[in-house]
Amino acid sequence: MTTTADKARELLRLHTDPDLLVLVNVWDVITAKVVAGTPGVKALATASHSIAAAHGYPDGEVIPRDEMVAAVGRIVAATDLPVTADLEAGYGDTGETIRRAIGVGVVGANLEDQLKPLPDAVRAVEAAVAAGAAEGVPFVLNARTDAFLRAGDKDPDLVLADAIERGRAYLDAGAATFFAPGRLDEPTVVRLVDALGPQRVNLIAVPGALPLDTMQRLGVARVSFGPWSQNVALTALAALTESALTGGGLPEGTRKLN
Repeated sequence: MTTTADKARELLRLHTDPDLLVLVNVWDVITAKVVAGTPGVKALATASHSIAAAHGYPDGEVIPRDEMVAAVGRIVAATDLPVTADLEAGYGDTGETIRRAIGVGVVGANLEDQLKPLPDAVRAVEAAVAAGAAEGVPFVLNARTDAFLRAGDKDPDLVLADAIERGRAYLDAGAATFFAPGRLDEPTVVRLVDALGPQRVNLIAVPGALPLDTMQRLGVARVSFGPWSQNVALTALAALTESALTGGGLPEGTRKLN
């Protein structure tokens, strides 16, 4: 029988493997089953924005923690694959949030820094790592910085320097990997990987992002799709609705997946 700790070790291995780990984010049981059932998929990742939207909440920890953890738990129960969850900024108590997530079988998580003062952000990372250790699970913490997302008109070199400083601090505090969402160009990714090491930096696929084969060549550990996988599904639903209202029908090639 595969234990939670076993799944955590496998998730960490997938991050340290030279092959880019591709995670198409899910937000409920049926999306988890469809993605997990696709040949080649090795792990699942949830998207907090997508789960919140599916439950009628805006993004940003508005959905109650218990409701988020319950939704993630249903996803975990729907697959034998390792699941890493987007737990936003930890809902005000990072250690307890990670403990509850592990309780439903989660083996990794994103944790946002929201550009809090670095000592506060580091303490949150340490609390998450400590919670995993207390539960006997080598939890795969993906410490995220919002440095690029909130860069605005700041000097790009200063933004990158801040991201690197935060990345080093989070990895030193026990995070397994460092997540830098945003539309980053190749020179920026090269400098991040050079500073933090290969298979330590995670990126997000957004419109205009680097091709996945370029990410792998540069030594990126993993790429995820965040809320964009839900947007792809919703775009298809909107297109069907528009077609139906003008006399059309199901798109050719539609598969029955549930």
